[in-house]
Amino acid sequence: MKVAATYSIKGGVGKTTSAVNLAHEAARAGVRVLLWDIDPQGAATYFFRVKPRLRGGTKSMVRHPDGLDRHIHSTDVAGVDLVPADFSLRHLDLHLDHVDKPRRRLAELLAPLDSVFDLAIIDCPPSISLASESVFGATDALIVPVLPATLSARTIEQLVRFLQERPRPPQLLPHFAMVDRRKKLHRDLVETLPARRPEFLKAAIPNASAVERMGVERAPVGAFAPRSAAAEAFAELWREIATRLWSP
Repeated sequence: MKVAATYSIKGGVGKTTSAVNLAHEAARAGVRVLLWDIDPQGAATYFFRVKPRLRGGTKSMVRHPDGLDRHIHSTDVAGVDLVPADFSLRHLDLHLDHVDKPRRRLAELLAPLDSVFDLAIIDCPPSISLASESVFGATDALIVPVLPATLSARTIEQLVRFLQERPRPPQLLPHFAMVDRRKKLHRDLVETLPARRPEFLKAAIPNASAVERMGVERAPVGAFAPRSAAAEAFAELWREIATRLWSP
């Protein structure tokens, strides 16, 4: 099983949008997907119409010997299962701090599911914390949405420096999100930043009404607007990520 996380130091950049739509695109390609929502806001849980409740709360999830299996729910999207979030996840750092090897705990929770799923996607809250470090220890890749704005792009540099301190850092897979090509700044950054950071993926997610409608439809874009520019961009993004994850 490959493990990826949608992650950013900065909030409001489209992490959950990426997680939900990538899970949908991966399932359409025949991949067995587990989406694990560890953001206390539970937006991914909401989009997939699952009740925002962890049995026994985050403490039980982190410390229970059976790991995640008892928390997995099916969704309306064939091929996608979900571990939902609830507000108890605001204490995830505290509960990790009370287990052995907290930076490996999320990897340990996922390990029993290795033969059940082909891909796990962890939807993360914005932070650099003990939980973030446990995510880094569990993942093969960090999928990082980046707004085409100077300060958002700066967070990539910060994340690169932080990951360089780790002995086995995950792949960094940044991509642009909320792009409005009518704006010169957006066009310039989409063109120039990947020249400085070659790990940038080519797919860029547009600032589109179809993405905004996800909250109303409570579904991935490809499920209700499959021919939209946004759905096509997410499909392209998935193909690039799949190539990076499963490349020899």
